[in-house]
Parts: sequence; structure tokens; C-alpha cells
Amino acid sequence: MAAITPYWIGIGDIHDDVRLLSQIPGINEAAGVIVSGDLTVHGGTPGVSSVIAAIKRQNPVVLAQIGNMDRPEAQDYLDREGMGIHARGRELAPGVAVMGVGWSAPTPFGTPSEVPDARLAEWLEEAYSMVRDFPRLVAVIHTPPLNTKTDMVGPGRHVGSPAVRAFLERVQPEVCLTGHIHESRGEDRLGKTLLINPGTLSSGGYVRLDVADGNVSARLMTL
Repeated sequence: MAAITPYWIGIGDIHDDVRLLSQIPGINEAAGVIVSGDLTVHGGTPGVSSVIAAIKRQNPVVLAQIGNMDRPEAQDYLDREGMGIHARGRELAPGVAVMGVGWSAPTPFGTPSEVPDARLAEWLEEAYSMVRDFPRLVAVIHTPPLNTKTDMVGPGRHVGSPAVRAFLERVQPEVCLTGHIHESRGEDRLGKTLLINPGTLSSGGYVRLDVADGNVSARLMTL
């Protein structure tokens, strides 16, 4: 009998709209679901817990962090429930680790969870310190790196993070699952790092992350 390849489903920018969750192929059989941020629209713990409950109806294993549109206290809830990955790193599969940084760099909109770019840099180092010895790494970073196909809000207008870009260029994880910029759904590369921004869940975007025998691959998918 052929071995079943372990895989995870990656989503983000849910913004309280969970209607398409059940339509993601293989979500029930996946090893788990990774959420890159923005579960709600200015929601705190009740809103985030409601979205998490909807995800768990499809798959009981969830790793998640808040984005800039979620209130800071919601990250405490995720951490208490053992699913938080913001500023943390953990084993995803043998030889493969995942690390996360949520929130976002400052935006023009004054959303609930924004910090200076320098703070993102500190969190990136904090998370990486927990997983630096793993041979393979998946980074889940809500704010995309500057000057890539994943951070554009218009022709030639890039709004990503310099700190995230510098980190990815130096560390070179196999995959970076990002989000935040809805209109920049797509893929790019920084060195060997595959960048994927699936866009909003409501637009049908998600990522399939295959992890087998210490190897990592990812694909941008659309419903």
C-alpha cells in the first residue's frame, strides 16, 4: 500500500467569513490547519475563538496567530489553547519546523495590532531561536516581505516589511506563508524561499503544504 504523504492546509485573511472552509479539498484528512493571521475584523477573543471553532469542525488540529485586524488579547487565547505560533517555533514533522510572526507593520488604517518594523524583526529572531537547529523550516509571517509579488497594493507600489525581507534573505526557509495584502495573491521567491500569499479565504485561496521524509513543498491553490 502506498504511503500517505502528510500535508497541512494553510489559510489566512479569514475576516470572520468561514463559509468556504468545508470546500477545501482534503481539509478533514490533513495533519492540521495553519492560520497566518486576520481571523476577524477587529475581533477579540470571542471573535477569534468563534473562527477557530469553525476551523476545528473541519480539522481538530490548528496552529494560528493573529494579524493586524485581530485584537492583541486574542493571541493570549491562542497561546493558552496551545495553538499559538506568534513569536514561537515548534516541530511540524520530523526534521521540519514551523515558526510564526503575526500582527503587522504600521498601516494607514490604525488597525488593532500594529507594531514598528523593528518589533517584527525582534519577534522573528525570537521565533527562529526556537527552531534554528531544524534542517527544514516553514515561516508563517502575516506581513509579506518588501518588494515582492506578495506585497503590492497597486502597480509598482510595495508595502511589505523590510525586516521580514532581511530575515528571509538571511535564513532562507523553504517556504514562507504570508498574507495581509489581499490583492497580492500569488507566489514569488527570495533565494530558495518560496513565498506564497493565498489572499483571502473568501476568494477561495489556500495553500497545500506537503511535508514528507524531511522535505517540504507548497502549492498555491484556489477553490
